[in-house]
Amino acid sequence: MSFQAYLDAVEKKTGLTPRQLIAKAAEKGFVDDSAKAGQILEWLASDYQLGRGYGMAIVHVIKNGARIDSKHVGTSGTHRDESDTLWLDGAASKPG
Repeated sequence: MSFQAYLDAVEKKTGLTPRQLIAKAAEKGFVDDSAKAGQILEWLASDYQLGRGYGMAIVHVIKNGARIDSKHVGTSGTHRDESDTLWLDGAASKPG
C-alpha cells in the first residue's frame, strides 16, 4: 500500500482530510517537537479508532509535512509512491 493510500484510507475512516487532522493535532499541542508519536497514536486511536499503521501515517505528516523520502518514489517497496509529495487536502480534490 502506498503512503498516499494510507492517508486516503484515514480520510475515509475518519471523514477528515490529513490536513484537517494536522490542524486538530495542533489544537492539542501535538505539532510541537516535544510531542511523542505514542501520544499522538493514543489520541488517534481514542478519538478516531485508528490502528498503528494508519496512525503512523498521520504522525509522519504531523511531524514532517507532505514530503516523503525519495527512496519510496517509483519503487516496489511497501510505501511506494509516484511522488515525494503527499496530497493532504483530501482524495476528492486530488489532481489527476
